Amino acid sequence: MRFIGVDLAWSSANPTAAVALEWDGHTAKPVGWPSALGDDAEVVRFVAEAAGRGPALVAVDAPLVVPNELGARPCDRELSQTYRRAKAQAYPANRRRLHPVRGEALVATLEALGFVHDPNVVAREPVRQVVEVFPHPAAVELFGLTEILRYKARSDRPLPLRWGELRRYQNLLRSLREAEPRLEAEAILKEDPTGLRGKALKAREDLLDALFCAYIALHLWYWGEAGYRRFGDLATGYILVPMRPGLTDRGTPAGLG
Repeated sequence: MRFIGVDLAWSSANPTAAVALEWDGHTAKPVGWPSALGDDAEVVRFVAEAAGRGPALVAVDAPLVVPNELGARPCDRELSQTYRRAKAQAYPANRRRLHPVRGEALVATLEALGFVHDPNVVAREPVRQVVEVFPHPAAVELFGLTEILRYKARSDRPLPLRWGELRRYQNLLRSLREAEPRLEAEAILKEDPTGLRGKALKAREDLLDALFCAYIALHLWYWGEAGYRRFGDLATGYILVPMRPGLTDRGTPAGLG
């Protein structure tokens, strides 16, 4: 089984990072991790080659269903309300802003390759499936954070802060060696982001997000409906957020109760 995370840039003018994990029944390990894929054809080529003809679950950090011309999707509003305290709100997706909607085109091409677009993930069944995810609320849930990691570029975030948050992100991803399911990704996590600037820093952020998306795919598949919450639906748009199994109140994000 392969699990592929795609941190899809909203425009093909910007690079896209992707990570493919292979699951041996005990541990997932990366088998491919390009950080600067270009147009849609390059993204599809990587996914197709990483998945081969076998089972694979692809988790994409980008809107895959955007029927609304303006405003935000219902799932974006609901998720933002749930995770507002953790500052993990979703970006409002609409067709005016996303022209074209790149995620929809990616889904259509993957469907032609035998992938099913379905927000319902069944535990440990061999599938060829694609779903939409969002790393920020996923990190709040799986790592028990009270607030998102602040590694993204903003005017109030100096480089030393972002480097420190990226190191923290890497350590959290490294901690998944002890999780269920397990991830061993030292091949990607061994590089220190300190000192990176500009495009190199952005590429590092995107690669870590793609790695986390790939792990989210594994988590969804491993636990099935016990391990995620779905905001929205296939008709109006949705986002899957992984949950630690056993949480009694799925209305309260982990770390915020």
